[in-house]
Amino acid sequence: MTADLNTATPDFISTLSQAAAAYREHRGTRPSAEILVNALLQAEKAAKQQRLTYSFESLLGKWRLCFATGTKKVRKRGGIVLGKGLYVPKLAAIYIFFSAIEQNLGKGEIANQVQLGSVLLKLTGPVQYLGKKNLLAFDFNQMIISLFGRVVYNKQIRSGKVQSEDFYNQPIAELPFFAFFLVTEDFIAARGRGGGLALWIRET
Repeated sequence: MTADLNTATPDFISTLSQAAAAYREHRGTRPSAEILVNALLQAEKAAKQQRLTYSFESLLGKWRLCFATGTKKVRKRGGIVLGKGLYVPKLAAIYIFFSAIEQNLGKGEIANQVQLGSVLLKLTGPVQYLGKKNLLAFDFNQMIISLFGRVVYNKQIRSGKVQSEDFYNQPIAELPFFAFFLVTEDFIAARGRGGGLALWIRET
Protein backbone atom coordinates (compact mmCIF):
# COMPACT_ATOMS: atom_id res chain seq x y z
CA MET A 1 0.00 0.00 0.00
CA THR A 2 1.43 3.33 -1.04
CA ALA A 3 1.53 5.92 1.72
CA ASP A 4 -1.25 8.50 1.74
CA LEU A 5 -1.50 10.69 4.81
CA ASN A 6 -3.73 13.32 3.24
CA THR A 7 -7.07 11.67 3.91
CA ALA A 8 -6.78 12.06 7.67
CA THR A 9 -4.26 13.47 10.09
CA PRO A 10 -3.55 11.10 12.97
CA ASP A 11 -2.53 12.57 16.31
CA PHE A 12 1.02 11.30 15.92
CA ILE A 13 1.39 13.21 12.64
CA SER A 14 0.28 16.39 14.38
CA THR A 15 2.80 15.80 17.18
CA LEU A 16 5.66 15.20 14.76
CA SER A 17 4.67 18.20 12.65
CA GLN A 18 4.64 20.37 15.77
CA ALA A 19 8.10 19.14 16.74
CA ALA A 20 9.48 19.80 13.25
CA ALA A 21 8.02 23.31 13.07
CA ALA A 22 9.18 24.27 16.56
CA TYR A 23 12.70 22.97 15.89
CA ARG A 24 13.02 24.70 12.53
CA GLU A 25 11.36 28.02 13.25
CA HIS A 26 12.49 28.54 16.86
CA ARG A 27 8.91 29.16 17.90
CA GLY A 28 6.06 27.20 19.40
CA THR A 29 6.35 24.52 22.03
CA ARG A 30 8.33 21.39 21.35
CA PRO A 31 6.59 18.19 22.46
CA SER A 32 8.44 16.52 25.30
CA ALA A 33 10.88 13.72 24.48
CA GLU A 34 8.47 11.17 25.95
CA ILE A 35 5.55 12.41 23.84
CA LEU A 36 7.71 12.48 20.72
CA VAL A 37 8.99 8.93 21.25
CA ASN A 38 5.42 7.72 21.68
CA ALA A 39 4.40 9.51 18.46
CA LEU A 40 7.26 7.84 16.59
CA LEU A 41 6.26 4.43 17.93
CA GLN A 42 2.65 5.03 16.90
CA ALA A 43 3.79 6.03 13.41
CA GLU A 44 5.89 2.89 13.16
CA LYS A 45 2.99 0.72 14.28
CA ALA A 46 0.61 2.37 11.80
CA ALA A 47 3.07 1.83 8.93
CA LYS A 48 3.26 -1.89 9.73
CA GLN A 49 -0.49 -2.31 10.15
CA GLN A 50 -1.29 -0.45 6.93
CA ARG A 51 1.70 -1.91 5.10
CA LEU A 52 2.72 1.52 3.90
CA THR A 53 5.47 1.82 1.31
CA TYR A 54 7.50 4.83 0.29
CA SER A 55 9.42 5.48 -2.90
CA PHE A 56 13.15 6.10 -3.03
CA GLU A 57 12.40 9.41 -4.73
CA SER A 58 10.55 10.66 -1.64
CA LEU A 59 13.75 10.33 0.41
CA LEU A 60 16.00 12.27 -1.93
CA GLY A 61 17.33 15.60 -0.69
CA LYS A 62 18.90 17.12 2.39
CA TRP A 63 17.52 16.43 5.88
CA ARG A 64 18.55 17.77 9.28
CA LEU A 65 18.53 15.49 12.30
CA CYS A 66 16.03 16.86 14.78
CA PHE A 67 15.54 14.13 17.39
CA ALA A 68 17.04 10.73 18.16
CA THR A 69 16.88 8.01 20.77
CA GLY A 70 19.64 5.78 21.91
CA THR A 71 19.22 2.20 23.06
CA LYS A 72 20.45 0.21 26.01
CA LYS A 73 20.86 -3.50 26.54
CA VAL A 74 18.73 -5.25 29.10
CA ARG A 75 20.60 -8.22 30.51
CA LYS A 76 17.62 -9.94 32.09
CA ARG A 77 15.52 -9.74 28.94
CA GLY A 78 18.41 -10.32 26.59
CA GLY A 79 17.31 -7.47 24.35
CA ILE A 80 17.36 -3.70 24.03
CA VAL A 81 15.07 -0.88 25.06
CA LEU A 82 14.82 2.65 23.74
CA GLY A 83 16.55 5.48 25.53
CA LYS A 84 14.58 8.58 26.46
CA GLY A 85 15.62 10.45 23.35
CA LEU A 86 16.64 14.05 22.91
CA TYR A 87 16.45 16.96 20.53
CA VAL A 88 19.76 17.59 18.79
CA PRO A 89 21.26 20.87 20.08
CA LYS A 90 21.05 23.56 17.41
CA LEU A 91 24.78 24.27 17.80
CA ALA A 92 25.49 20.84 16.33
CA ALA A 93 24.16 20.75 12.75
CA ILE A 94 23.78 17.13 11.66
CA TYR A 95 22.58 16.48 8.12
CA ILE A 96 21.88 13.45 5.99
CA PHE A 97 21.74 13.62 2.18
CA PHE A 98 20.30 11.07 -0.23
CA SER A 99 20.88 11.22 -3.99
CA ALA A 100 20.03 8.78 -6.78
CA ILE A 101 22.35 7.02 -9.20
CA GLU A 102 19.86 4.53 -10.63
CA GLN A 103 16.58 5.66 -9.09
CA ASN A 104 14.46 2.88 -10.59
CA LEU A 105 16.79 0.32 -9.01
CA GLY A 106 16.95 2.10 -5.67
CA LYS A 107 20.68 2.75 -6.00
CA GLY A 108 22.20 5.99 -4.80
CA GLU A 109 24.55 7.74 -2.43
CA ILE A 110 24.40 8.87 1.17
CA ALA A 111 26.26 11.68 2.90
CA ASN A 112 26.24 12.20 6.64
CA GLN A 113 27.56 15.60 7.70
CA VAL A 114 28.23 17.02 11.15
CA GLN A 115 29.20 20.66 11.61
CA LEU A 116 30.26 22.14 14.92
CA GLY A 117 31.55 25.68 14.64
CA SER A 118 34.27 25.84 12.02
CA VAL A 119 34.79 22.06 11.90
CA LEU A 120 32.91 19.92 9.40
CA LEU A 121 33.00 16.11 9.18
CA LYS A 122 31.40 14.40 6.19
CA LEU A 123 31.06 10.69 5.45
CA THR A 124 29.83 9.43 2.08
CA GLY A 125 29.08 6.09 0.47
CA PRO A 126 26.61 3.98 -1.52
CA VAL A 127 23.00 3.13 -0.63
CA GLN A 128 20.45 0.62 -1.80
CA TYR A 129 16.73 1.06 -1.14
CA LEU A 130 14.28 -1.81 -0.89
CA GLY A 131 10.94 -0.12 -1.47
CA LYS A 132 8.75 -3.04 -0.43
CA LYS A 133 10.35 -2.97 3.02
CA ASN A 134 11.15 0.77 3.21
CA LEU A 135 14.69 -0.37 4.02
CA LEU A 136 17.71 1.73 3.07
CA ALA A 137 21.04 -0.06 3.42
CA PHE A 138 24.25 1.97 3.28
CA ASP A 139 27.97 1.96 3.91
CA PHE A 140 30.46 4.81 4.33
CA ASN A 141 33.70 4.63 2.36
CA GLN A 142 34.90 8.25 2.15
CA MET A 143 35.72 10.76 4.89
CA ILE A 144 36.17 14.51 4.43
CA ILE A 145 37.17 16.92 7.19
CA SER A 146 37.06 20.67 6.64
CA LEU A 147 38.29 23.48 8.86
CA PHE A 148 37.09 27.03 8.22
CA GLY A 149 35.77 25.88 4.84
CA ARG A 150 39.08 24.34 3.76
CA VAL A 151 39.39 20.59 3.23
CA VAL A 152 42.18 19.23 5.45
CA TYR A 153 41.43 15.50 5.06
CA ASN A 154 39.87 13.59 2.19
CA LYS A 155 40.49 9.87 2.02
CA GLN A 156 38.78 6.54 1.54
CA ILE A 157 37.95 4.69 4.71
CA ARG A 158 37.10 1.14 5.57
CA SER A 159 34.00 1.42 7.70
CA GLY A 160 34.25 -2.28 8.36
CA LYS A 161 32.11 -3.58 5.51
CA VAL A 162 32.76 -3.51 1.79
CA GLN A 163 34.25 -1.60 -1.10
CA SER A 164 31.66 0.37 -3.09
CA GLU A 165 31.91 -1.90 -6.14
CA ASP A 166 30.95 -4.91 -4.00
CA PHE A 167 28.30 -3.11 -1.96
CA TYR A 168 25.29 -4.12 -4.06
CA ASN A 169 26.21 -7.80 -3.81
CA GLN A 170 26.19 -7.82 -0.02
CA PRO A 171 23.29 -9.27 2.03
CA ILE A 172 21.25 -6.42 3.51
CA ALA A 173 21.40 -8.08 6.92
CA GLU A 174 25.17 -7.53 7.02
CA LEU A 175 24.98 -3.78 6.31
CA PRO A 176 23.93 -0.75 8.38
CA PHE A 177 20.41 0.33 7.47
CA PHE A 178 17.48 2.60 8.23
CA ALA A 179 13.95 1.19 8.22
CA PHE A 180 11.78 4.18 7.29
CA PHE A 181 8.25 4.14 8.65
CA LEU A 182 7.15 7.70 7.93
CA VAL A 183 8.06 9.91 4.98
CA THR A 184 6.41 13.28 4.30
CA GLU A 185 7.37 16.40 2.39
CA ASP A 186 8.52 18.00 5.65
CA PHE A 187 10.06 15.21 7.71
CA ILE A 188 11.12 11.56 7.70
CA ALA A 189 11.42 9.02 10.50
CA ALA A 190 13.20 5.69 10.75
CA ARG A 191 14.52 3.00 13.04
CA GLY A 192 18.20 2.16 12.71
CA ARG A 193 19.71 -1.29 12.71
CA GLY A 194 20.72 -0.78 16.33
CA GLY A 195 17.11 -0.16 17.34
CA GLY A 196 17.14 3.60 17.87
CA LEU A 197 14.59 5.98 16.39
CA ALA A 198 15.35 9.20 14.52
CA LEU A 199 13.42 12.14 13.11
CA TRP A 200 14.85 14.39 10.38
CA ILE A 201 13.32 17.57 8.95
CA ARG A 202 13.75 18.74 5.38
CA GLU A 203 16.34 21.44 4.94
CA THR A 204 14.84 24.37 3.06
